[in-house]
Amino acid sequence: MPAATTFSHETVMLDGETFADCEFRDCRLVYAGGEPPTFTGCKFHDCDWKYEDAAARTLAHLKAVWNAGGKASVQALIKDITVAR
Repeated sequence: MPAATTFSHETVMLDGETFADCEFRDCRLVYAGGEPPTFTGCKFHDCDWKYEDAAARTLAHLKAVWNAGGKASVQALIKDITVAR
């Protein structure tokens, strides 16, 4: 559990991690679809968010649903996830 750490110009794997009061500068942040990360009081500056493996497949599926006319379903799913957290 990184706390009060500054990450600069590096790749950070996010799955299952908890970050508190961290700062990310010019980083590549990678989520592969495992346990979602937790961020508390963190700051992000010019970072690239990357999605790999299961996360990338899930996003591709949601994009397909959206493009097939399921925009409302995808928006409802995002709203439900946001409220649940």
